[in-house]
Amino acid sequence: MKARVTHSLRGRLLWYLLAAITIAAIAQATIAYRTALNDADQIFDYHMQQMALSLRSRVPLTSSEAANSVDTPVAGNDDLVLQVWSPDGVQVFRSASHARLPQRAVLGFSNVRANGTTYRIFSIQTEAQTVQVAQDLAVRRSMAGNLALRTLGPVAVMMPILMLVVWWVVSNSLDPVARVRRQVAARQADDLSPVSEQGLPDEVRPLVHELNLLFGRVRTAFDAQQNFVADAAHELRTPLAALKLQAQSLERAADADARQVAVGRLTAGIERATRLVEQLLVLARQEADPAPLQPVDLAAVAARAVADLAGVAQARDIDLGLEHADAAAVRGQPDALTILLRNLVDNAVKYTPSGGTVDVSVLAASGGVTVTVEDSGPGIPPEERERVFDRFYRVAGSQASGSGLGLAIIKSIAERHGATLALGASARLGGLEAKVVFPV
Repeated sequence: MKARVTHSLRGRLLWYLLAAITIAAIAQATIAYRTALNDADQIFDYHMQQMALSLRSRVPLTSSEAANSVDTPVAGNDDLVLQVWSPDGVQVFRSASHARLPQRAVLGFSNVRANGTTYRIFSIQTEAQTVQVAQDLAVRRSMAGNLALRTLGPVAVMMPILMLVVWWVVSNSLDPVARVRRQVAARQADDLSPVSEQGLPDEVRPLVHELNLLFGRVRTAFDAQQNFVADAAHELRTPLAALKLQAQSLERAADADARQVAVGRLTAGIERATRLVEQLLVLARQEADPAPLQPVDLAAVAARAVADLAGVAQARDIDLGLEHADAAAVRGQPDALTILLRNLVDNAVKYTPSGGTVDVSVLAASGGVTVTVEDSGPGIPPEERERVFDRFYRVAGSQASGSGLGLAIIKSIAERHGATLALGASARLGGLEAKVVFPV
């Protein structure tokens, strides 16, 4: 039969501690008994030796005295037996005892089995007599046991008290764990607020701290999911309705020219919806799943963004180039920074009229790294430069197509990297200047 394994920390601690107390008490009882028996042996041996020495006499008893002393009927005492022999081997004295010991004497200490028990015997010989003192070892063991019991009496009394103290200490020490469990169990499914770390022991506080960090990450993911669902439901309603109308227009087209116009409108609507979905997905991914930081070469990222959009700029006869690029590396997320630079350049190209100019520069200084994108477009009025960072907000009268999410994505990425994003007027090209400053 397998032993029951407890998975309770309280039960495990109590089991081990109480078992340790019990084992310690048994070990102490054994040691106390052995020590008491050894001490009793030494004390009684000493007393027997002193008694034998005190009974020595230089004058031997006569045979008649011996006969009278040995044959005298007296009450017996078998615990301690005294015997005395004359030099010629005649027993001249024996204490009142019913015990019959062997009529021989081994000088010094010896153990003799007689009368159903074992005697401890000490014998000493002089010129006049031989003295023998014998004691029943059962008496010694009885006295040693009594001495051990008196020693263990306080331990036997304190052992239950110690067990109660251990139970109380363990239970109270684990109360914070039970409190955290009750807090988590009482929460609603959508309650991701931090668990209180106050009053927790050092061994439990890191676990609760990591749990709170996990709650924070889950809350961020939930918020991103809710924002995505809300944004998608809000923004996809109009494009999908427009696509439906355009499809109906295509179905009702009477001739090839009308059908061609309807197809063009439907294609443009699909492209706008696709662009909106892509931007929504990029924004949700950046908010919900940040990648680990690593060194990123901003000059290389800027050059890649310019190269990716060079074809679009050329098709619109826009002069797009990397005006200045210092070798500068910052700690960040490569994919996120690529999206940031590409959106900045894409916005500049999109809102710059045909024949205009878009310049990108990366400047490294002691205070940090500055990425600047300038264009010769219409710019943004000063009173609307803060509002354009809101989701789906577009400047009134803007001719370029868009979802209103580009600058919101750029701002989110910049804030995650500790960078500052500012919009202003380009003194050199006359259009908009977008500047992102990364701290050292």
